[in-house]
Amino acid sequence: MGFEDQRFNVNLSILFTELPLLERPAAAAAAGFGAIELWWPWIDSPTPERSELDALKTAIEDAGVRLTGLNFYAGRLPGPDRGALSLPGAESERFRANVDVAADFAGSLGCKALNALYGNRVDGVDPAEQDALALENLVLAARAADRIGAILLIEALNRPESPRYPLVSAPAAVAIVDEVNTASGLGNARFLMDLYHLSMNGEDLPSVIERYASRTGHVQIADNPGRGAPGTGSLPLADLLDRLRKAGYDGWVGLEYKPGDRPSAEAFDWLPR
Repeated sequence: MGFEDQRFNVNLSILFTELPLLERPAAAAAAGFGAIELWWPWIDSPTPERSELDALKTAIEDAGVRLTGLNFYAGRLPGPDRGALSLPGAESERFRANVDVAADFAGSLGCKALNALYGNRVDGVDPAEQDALALENLVLAARAADRIGAILLIEALNRPESPRYPLVSAPAAVAIVDEVNTASGLGNARFLMDLYHLSMNGEDLPSVIERYASRTGHVQIADNPGRGAPGTGSLPLADLLDRLRKAGYDGWVGLEYKPGDRPSAEAFDWLPR
């Protein structure tokens, strides 16, 4: 088992970024992958021109890969932002404008998982106000995901790299999953278990897997320290993925790691062929 019996997809917002966006799906296919995921590709625009959406859709289809995960608009990512949906004012409005655009794009490619990053705490704003706004926007996102037959993912990040992000543990993210499912009545919100982020938080990963595998809609991996490929750090990723399988998780495992000082196509030497 270990790495042998997993369904890996490659995140084209952290790997193959040395290439223009429209060339990355074909590069992933050439590296042997049949599935990809993306952060929202248009950092500055929650509502890009139809021509830009169509060009990316065509690039994915022409490469013969599946889009299996897509983030809603999350502000400047990579960069200082960690989502937009809990930020009062313009950013929340940008998230709302993006909800149907992202869902329609995902639906046009058969993508069944949409990730909604919560957003950082804002100076001078009551956290309770942000949380109420977040729940309202997450329910809108859950409804949009449900419309295309998709799940809504809610992710825990890590405190060292995202000190203003409120969801920095598995229990914190799963609590929001429960709130959204109760408020929407749809039951399609799920936990995104990113083993790198949880390890950075010092969480007991076998315990997290045991407790939350059944609540998990997607898994992402990178080694720690360094957020590099498996084998570049000290995380027992093969063992952890084994544990997930045995706990009943049979979904995609997203490769969301940095390639290091080499081309992305050379960053998969750990992967069984």
